[in-house]
Amino acid sequence: MSTQHPDNVAIPHFSNNTCMTGDEEIHEAFHSFSTLGIDEQLWDAEGKEVDNFVVKKLLSRHSVFFKDKKLGKDKFITLRVPNPEIEKDEGKILLEALHSIPRNFDIGKKFYNSEIPPLFEVVLPMCSSEKGIIRIQEYYKNFIIKAQHKRIYNHDLTIAQWLGKLQPDSIRVTPLFETKEAILNADKYVEKYIKYEKIKEMQRVWFARSDPALNYGSTSTVLLNKIALMKLHLLQEKLSVDILPILGCGTAPFRGNFKPTSVEAMMKGYPSVQTFTAQSAFKYDFPEKEVIAGVEKINSTKRKDPLPIDFNSSLKLIEKMEKDYQQSIKLVVSKINMISPYVPQRRKRKLHIDLFGYARQQGKIQLPRAINFCASLYSLGLPPDILGLSVLKQSDLELIREGYKNIDLDVSEALHYLNKDNLSFFGPEIEKRVLKAAELFDFEVHEEHKAVTSTILLALKKHDKLAVEEGILAAGRIRRFLG
Repeated sequence: MSTQHPDNVAIPHFSNNTCMTGDEEIHEAFHSFSTLGIDEQLWDAEGKEVDNFVVKKLLSRHSVFFKDKKLGKDKFITLRVPNPEIEKDEGKILLEALHSIPRNFDIGKKFYNSEIPPLFEVVLPMCSSEKGIIRIQEYYKNFIIKAQHKRIYNHDLTIAQWLGKLQPDSIRVTPLFETKEAILNADKYVEKYIKYEKIKEMQRVWFARSDPALNYGSTSTVLLNKIALMKLHLLQEKLSVDILPILGCGTAPFRGNFKPTSVEAMMKGYPSVQTFTAQSAFKYDFPEKEVIAGVEKINSTKRKDPLPIDFNSSLKLIEKMEKDYQQSIKLVVSKINMISPYVPQRRKRKLHIDLFGYARQQGKIQLPRAINFCASLYSLGLPPDILGLSVLKQSDLELIREGYKNIDLDVSEALHYLNKDNLSFFGPEIEKRVLKAAELFDFEVHEEHKAVTSTILLALKKHDKLAVEEGILAAGRIRRFLG
């Protein structure tokens, strides 16, 4: 937890700002590796302004540590790059990232006196087919590695003779699936990629948790991911290639309910997941001993087969909850956008492409990023987790529990932060839906949090900016996550 920023949420002790800078994120990577025991750090060239010399700075500033824990073998930096099919204006950053891999190889070779690439994997977000990941792999092989043997002009030097040999010869490309269609068809896309690239050993596959929840609701997203994980398991058996799932999850129940104190429940709920993403609240809003113990528990646990799930019944429930959720979002969006500007920014982020599917189609609904979305609703006493569940019956809940065994834990924890007194602010229809859904679960309201959310709403109505901001942070400290 932060000792330097007692009034803020999810800011580490080594940061001097309420919004982490690029250089502080290098320090964060080292802190994650050396203190928390985390093995991999995502380096986000897609969503934030980041330092492109992370490998050089880590090795030069912390040479003793990285002589023992080799970057690229024991600890890993993984690049998330823009998807040029979606983010047209950011597409060239993908090329910069790919062309930086040989440069970082040279840095690692000089540091270790061996050919261990310190950076060799890229993650493609918003993946919607096998084509995007094949393009990245083929571009690297054909226009970086093979191109080095071409002569610059006439009978002149080759690129490799001029600049030095370009390595490594191959990279790993990991798709990140974030939409309903992509998640449900991930196994098909991954199979085509594996066969095209003739992959024999292993393939990583990442499923998003936050942005799909923003689109379809939290429980719907869990069921989508459960179906996808089962399909990947069947594909692994079919191809005899290890397929290692990654689950992107935050600390808020709506975004995954992944925190040091819930590690065991998460692994029981997602036994086939190889990698869980530990986001800021996980790392900085809990005692460091709890964080280290949680990381050790994950690292020492071997993955197992996924929990069985009935595809057909789950898809019907997803469709029903998704419709209810999206109707509910239309009713609360104006309130979300009223408070979201008061939510403090924690990292320097670039503009993120909106993934809210029907918003793009209708052009009417604009939502903030998932963190701000969650922070806005939790801070007003309306846990977003409950939206979309008003159409469920107890019999539906029993079906959901078969594949999603943690649903009672997750939703009950979210409902700790319900403030029934504030529901009228959202209108009678939302109040009716929330109260109906809440009856399905046993929960106790956190009275201190309830009091803070009442204060926030009063301040919001008075347009008291400072009081709203202070209230949002106070509520976040109680929850141990901002959003």
